[in-house]
Amino acid sequence: MSKRYTAEFKRDAVALALSSEKTVTEVARDLGVSPERLRGWVKQAKVDRGEGPAGALTTAEREELVRLRRKVREQEATIEVLGNATAFFAQDKMR
Repeated sequence: MSKRYTAEFKRDAVALALSSEKTVTEVARDLGVSPERLRGWVKQAKVDRGEGPAGALTTAEREELVRLRRKVREQEATIEVLGNATAFFAQDKMR
């Protein structure tokens, strides 16, 4: 089961990892999170500050992408239902 962390916790953990003399692994151990997870948060924080690799998506862009993909799926489902309804009523009208 995946543990959920608040945005505030993540922000504080990243700040601690970046400002500490300790390694990310040591900071993660102190906070009770996996080093890989903390490294991911640090990497994403750098992207959000514009320090990431070219083409990397910021958190806001990722959230928008998820929202837009969900909207596309909903619209595709609506289009399918309307297409089926159109076909049904066209057949019914021919009878």
